[in-house]
Amino acid sequence: MTATPQAIEIFVDADACPVKAEIYRVAERHRVKVWVVANSFLTVPNDPLVERVIVSSGFDAADDWIAERAQRGAVVITADIPLAHRCVSAGADVIGPTGKPFTEASIGMALATRNLMEDLRAMGDVTGGPKPFSPKDRSAFLSALDLAIVRLKRAGFPSGAP
Repeated sequence: MTATPQAIEIFVDADACPVKAEIYRVAERHRVKVWVVANSFLTVPNDPLVERVIVSSGFDAADDWIAERAQRGAVVITADIPLAHRCVSAGADVIGPTGKPFTEASIGMALATRNLMEDLRAMGDVTGGPKPFSPKDRSAFLSALDLAIVRLKRAGFPSGAP
């Protein structure tokens, strides 16, 4: 007897996430549960599919909450490379707010680049941050999230909501 796969869920590293409205739209269309995780109060839609989780203000508390629940069938939205690594390692689909998917094949290079840039910033060699978020990024994100959910449904994961 084969176990029924867990329902698809979306976990959002929400404190600085610029695509929450897009996540809610895609989740509503696919009837998928969304967990909005932050260490401070955030307004979320009054929808049974969207649940706000406020974690302690401890270092990486939101990351830990998400990583503990990341598994195959989950979609994690984060720009945090170490969290993305933890979630990819657990089998989750991970997408950055610009639509860039983090995969087993790409996460190692993303971690190495992050660490290099952190070192360069610490030495004062690099002072800028990421480029500004654009409409093109928003569009790429919508496509990537929709594609991830469709792939999970095709793999047998249910949406979990009526």
